[in-house]
Amino acid sequence: MSKSLDFYFDVGSPAAYLAWTQVPRIAAETGATVHERPILLGGVFQATGNRSPMEVAAKSRWLHEDLNRFAARYGVPFRLSPHFPINTLALMRIALGLQMREPAKLRPYVDAVMHAIWVDGRNMNDPAEVASVLQQAGFDPQALLALAQDPEVKERLKAATQEAVARGVFGAPTFFVGDQMFWGQDRLDFVKESLQ
Repeated sequence: MSKSLDFYFDVGSPAAYLAWTQVPRIAAETGATVHERPILLGGVFQATGNRSPMEVAAKSRWLHEDLNRFAARYGVPFRLSPHFPINTLALMRIALGLQMREPAKLRPYVDAVMHAIWVDGRNMNDPAEVASVLQQAGFDPQALLALAQDPEVKERLKAATQEAVARGVFGAPTFFVGDQMFWGQDRLDFVKESLQ
């Protein structure tokens, strides 16, 4: 059995936020190594013809309730962002840039951004708000915003997103244990079973 977990995510997905809070526990319990895979969910949707379930009125109402159920089950704070959907292009470029250049900073960065969006309801579509969140989390906002404009980082995010689509990813979060794919944070029990 594989002890490696690929975790494809975008900070703009509430389900990816919930998964982000649980994956470290699953990794600890199974001894798995997690490979975080930042992608651009908008690019995935464009390539696959998929769209956010939040864009479907009946599904959106149900999903909001279901996300709250899972947050309660996991014991984590959650609030649907009043600014949803979030344009995550710069945010995901920064995530990938940190993974490329300063990998130890990826998790604290994503923690801060996810918390800002899915707990505090901050408007991460607003560059000034993004800078404020980053500064409060101990980052240099100007350095990270510059990272988002780095041509190498831009190309790497495009490539990572295309690679995800080629692998079968159509939404986020998506997990792979070996060649076995699982989509959605509500499949984490299956992910854990596959890792055991």
